[in-house]
Amino acid sequence: MKLRRAKIISTGSYIPEKVVTNADLEKMVETSDEWISTRTGIKKRHIARDDEAASDLAYMASVRALEKGGISPDELDMIIVATITPDMLFPATACILQDRLGARKIPAFDLEAACSGFLYGLSVANQFISTGVYRTILVVAAEALSKIIDWEDRNTCVIFADGAGAAIVKASDDDSGIISCYLG
Repeated sequence: MKLRRAKIISTGSYIPEKVVTNADLEKMVETSDEWISTRTGIKKRHIARDDEAASDLAYMASVRALEKGGISPDELDMIIVATITPDMLFPATACILQDRLGARKIPAFDLEAACSGFLYGLSVANQFISTGVYRTILVVAAEALSKIIDWEDRNTCVIFADGAGAAIVKASDDDSGIISCYLG
């Protein structure tokens, strides 16, 4: 049996409008723009509004990926969301996204793998596609880390922010696509 290749056909991203600069952080913790910039290269970070959750960020990134790829939500076979900041314990953020997209009759689940979450989601999608189980999968990484970080800890509050990225992964009709995934 020849394994099918999976390939990313489109992507989308979303970052919240609210910005916290290094100057803003200087007023909150003992730090400086120079201290942050030389250690991280970061000048600003985007932060979700109080009423904005990971699923909202995921939705915006997903809509952009779907539009770019010319894919409608009813063409999706599965939704995978990687997040360590779910909206709530249950339902899964992927299920909230699934409902908002109107793609209700497909599997949807969350993965928790922090910074490498998207890569794990892509690997899972690749496996489902390469074995012929599914053809079109939405993979999303979404974080609203501002909701859980300690804004008084300068070692972490200067690094983390909020946002989402999404990819439509589809079965390839030729030999192009993902060759392999290494997660170790």
